[in-house]
Amino acid sequence: MNYIEYKFTITPLEPWREIFLALLSECEFESFEDTENGMNAYVKKNLDDENEVLERIQILNDAQIQYIKTEIEQVNWNEVWESGFQPIIVNDQCYIRAEFHPVKPEIPYEIVIQPKMSFGTGHHETTHLMVEYMVELDFEGKDVLDMGCGTSILAILAKKRSAKYAEAIDIDEWSTENSAENATRNNVELNIRLGDASILGDRKFDTIIANIQRNILMEDIPKYVKVLNFAGELILSGLMEGDFEDIKSKCEENGLKFLSKKQRNEWIALRFVKN
Repeated sequence: MNYIEYKFTITPLEPWREIFLALLSECEFESFEDTENGMNAYVKKNLDDENEVLERIQILNDAQIQYIKTEIEQVNWNEVWESGFQPIIVNDQCYIRAEFHPVKPEIPYEIVIQPKMSFGTGHHETTHLMVEYMVELDFEGKDVLDMGCGTSILAILAKKRSAKYAEAIDIDEWSTENSAENATRNNVELNIRLGDASILGDRKFDTIIANIQRNILMEDIPKYVKVLNFAGELILSGLMEGDFEDIKSKCEENGLKFLSKKQRNEWIALRFVKN
């Protein structure tokens, strides 16, 4: 089966590449790769729906997105991914690698992943910032919720840092499937669920981590607060520097106290406590 390659040029690149990738992940694409000016996306020829792609381009009014579409021979996606994926180390505390990378026993926490898509590898600033927070905080014996889990790097790290229970939720089926694979790969137990904040029930959490796009966070913060224990912490990312005041105000309106901010390039992560 041949594939269709879409070569997208995105202007401005950030934050629209990440947002556009999330939109395209709702389609039948099997793989994405970042490029200097945008990204490439690959879909089986018989599943290609160009009208669906155009609909998602039209959603992003503030970005200019152009593309070139080409039919290519079948690709070995594992080989493509392996050739480009480099392991990362966060603050000499967490080592995120693939199975074919060497181990580093001197690093306290190791996470082994095989993502099905290009995001969720830990390379993006937002994931990096969340990992920075997580290696600093105490998770022992706590119940943790990872919203928008992607490859579940954060939920896996919570369990490796002695969390009692970790729940991982994502709207994309590929994320939940890949999360289950990565949990097994790292010998941790996760409760992985397909859905969004609307599926949150009565269970309470000590820590909620959410690395999601700004508009979704603004809508869902009240739902997070509802299931967050008193003195529990909410850690947010997927945000840019200009989002800070809006997110801070929304959290404070819902009974959260701002604790700290981390920044990496133009991206930020924020930490709040329920009081």
